[in-house]
Amino acid sequence: MANVYHLNLNRKMIQGARIALLPGNPARSSTIAEHISTTYGRGFKRLAAKREFSTFLTDAGKAKILVTSTGIGGPSASIAVDELAQIGVTTFIRVGTTGAIQDYINIGDCIITTGSVRLDGASTHYAPIEYPAVAHHEVVTALIEGAKKSKTRYHVGITASSDTFYPGEERKDAFRKYILRRFRGATLEWKMLHVLNYEMESSTILTLTASMGLKGGCITGVVNRGGIGKITKGSLVKGEWAAIKTAVAALEWLV
Repeated sequence: MANVYHLNLNRKMIQGARIALLPGNPARSSTIAEHISTTYGRGFKRLAAKREFSTFLTDAGKAKILVTSTGIGGPSASIAVDELAQIGVTTFIRVGTTGAIQDYINIGDCIITTGSVRLDGASTHYAPIEYPAVAHHEVVTALIEGAKKSKTRYHVGITASSDTFYPGEERKDAFRKYILRRFRGATLEWKMLHVLNYEMESSTILTLTASMGLKGGCITGVVNRGGIGKITKGSLVKGEWAAIKTAVAALEWLV
């Protein structure tokens, strides 16, 4: 049985897993797998590691769960979703970090994305820009229940999903201080349109899953203030852990 090229996986290896949690950071894959193992009292094992894609197989009691890192941004995330779909995965949940846009959102809160502003390019190779990047209602509901169960402060709404970390999020700490006209004032505009946060993968993942008839969702932990805030070691730990514990708790409503 041939493996898919980038992930180096096949149907036999994933043992019928239909749900995949998708962190960006490869190092976060093992952390999530270990937390699932601890929560459900089952083991986990590494299946493959190639480029930015690190995959673990875990067990949530009623179902096998995959944890596969996507790397940063839409192009690599699209590869992960497409190849996982090829071998039988049907539900995809991004588990990542984010910068808040709204003032009432704090470090360590979670954002549960219902839909994404498509500021990426990869998703346009799967559906025209008029097609909405929307999360599946069952995944959104499960993530809300997971946040309640894990006692995590959460917000539900729209995410701005950018191809770039610096200009696309109107950051002032880039090497080049000049910001293209199209991005000047963007953060205020998204804020006034009630967008909650910036991140870099949800529009791709949600467009792919919706357009393919699959289930997609996104849970991110807040680690900084979008556009201006520094990411500290402490804020990163708080945001990552909030997203991880919420996503793992949500599995109860998905398996």
